[in-house]
Amino acid sequence: MSRRFDLPGTIPIFPLPGALLLPRARLPLHIFEPRYLAMLDDALKSETRLIGMIQPDSMAERDGGTGLHRIGCAGRVTQFSETEDGRYMITLTGLSRFRVLTEVEGFTPYRRCEVSWEGFERDQSGTESDGCFDRAGFLKLLDRYFDARGLSADWDTLKEAEDELLINSLSMLLEFEVEDKQALLEAPSLQTRRETLVTLIEYALRGGGEDIIQ
Repeated sequence: MSRRFDLPGTIPIFPLPGALLLPRARLPLHIFEPRYLAMLDDALKSETRLIGMIQPDSMAERDGGTGLHRIGCAGRVTQFSETEDGRYMITLTGLSRFRVLTEVEGFTPYRRCEVSWEGFERDQSGTESDGCFDRAGFLKLLDRYFDARGLSADWDTLKEAEDELLINSLSMLLEFEVEDKQALLEAPSLQTRRETLVTLIEYALRGGGEDIIQ
C-alpha cells in the first residue's frame, strides 16, 4: 500500500472463523451485526481505517484467555458501500500481521486489543517472491485437486499471477480448518506458506479433508 502512517497500538478486532486476511490481499466482508456496524463506523472515522481480522481459539478460551489466537492480520478499509437496509459491503486490504498483547476493556460493543507489530516488518516492505517456487509442479497439483472436486479455474490467470498473489489468494479461498488457516497466516515467509499450502492440498487429495472450496 502506498500510503504510510503510524500503526496504532490499539485496534478493533473482528473474530471470524475461517476468514483469512494476508498482507496486500483483499478480503470482501458483509457487515450487518450492530456491534460490527459500530466498529466499522468508528474505523472509518480514524486515520488508519484499520480492522484486525483474527481467528477464534476455543482452547485459549477454555484456559481462561481471550478466546483468540495470538496472531491476526490488520486490514485497511479500502472499499465500502451501504445497502438500503443499513448493511455494509466492505473490502479490507491486508496491511500487516500483529500479535495480541491484551484485550482492552471499554465501552465499545465490539472487541479491541492492544497489539504489537514487531516481527512483521516484512509485511510492510513490499511484495514477496518465492525463489524456490516450482510453478509448473504446483499448478499440476492444483489441477488434480480441482479435477477431484469437479471445479474449474482460469488457468491463464493462475499461470500469470505473481507468486505472492497466487499463493495468498489460494490460502484465503481454500476452505481449511481454523488451525490450518492459522498455520498459513503465521508462516514466516511466502515460501513457508506455499509449502504449508501444498501439504494441505496433498492431504485433501489423499482423502484427509472434505470439500475445501468456499
